[in-house]
Amino acid sequence: MKKPEVPAAPSPALLTIGTLAKRVGFAVSALRYYEEVGLIPPAMRRESGHRVYPESVQDVLILIRHCRDLGFSIEQTRELVTLSTSSERDCVEARAIAQAHLAAVRTKMAELRRLERSLLPLCPCLQRGLCGRPGARLQHPDRL
Repeated sequence: MKKPEVPAAPSPALLTIGTLAKRVGFAVSALRYYEEVGLIPPAMRRESGHRVYPESVQDVLILIRHCRDLGFSIEQTRELVTLSTSSERDCVEARAIAQAHLAAVRTKMAELRRLERSLLPLCPCLQRGLCGRPGARLQHPDRL
């Protein structure tokens, strides 16, 4: 399927992929990826073949950045983008996605705290500040 073409002359309502990437702080390759996975609509093409996007895509990319910064998966991000652009869907769905993600984050934090507690006794020198000195050795906790 051929991409829609736009005139070669710049339009104030259309942004090149490079300009859009700079505005939102993404690499150009990230925009191509988000287009490929369907998070943003397919770009229009100038006669030269260069990608251009309507300015409205900038808001979607800002939302995507926030979602990714918060650790949402691509699928969760896709759902949140869809919810943000739909007037027929309720924000209750977005809250449910956020609550599920928060529960997963809390579970991961608990796992990381357990891992920390398991790692600390492996090197008694950590607690005494001796690591990196001659003679410092890792020891199995059962041998402490």
